[in-house]
Amino acid sequence: MVELNKENFEAEVLQYTERPVFVDFWGDKCEICKELMPGVHGLEEKYGDKIKFASLNISTARRLAIGQKVLGLPTMIIYKNGEKLSTVTPDKISTLDDVENFIKEVYETL
Repeated sequence: MVELNKENFEAEVLQYTERPVFVDFWGDKCEICKELMPGVHGLEEKYGDKIKFASLNISTARRLAIGQKVLGLPTMIIYKNGEKLSTVTPDKISTLDDVENFIKEVYETL
């Protein structure tokens, strides 16, 4: 999983065109983010052939997260050719299954 920051976000996500990019926006104080993280990393093994996986700790990139309209945590966005393809927000994420179903919806169309 690529660790994103203010310096590499544009190159790794917005300018990346080989395949869609899944970005896990999380924060140090977000307990559910930390609970889901090992499982989310595991999903990379399952879906990484068609989707690039990355994560951004918004604690060090708050403005970047706000610029991407991330208003709560965890938020996960799949980008394709620099555009947001699909977003799942905190109200729809409570288990790893929720995250996997979100990824599958996009994965199965590729």
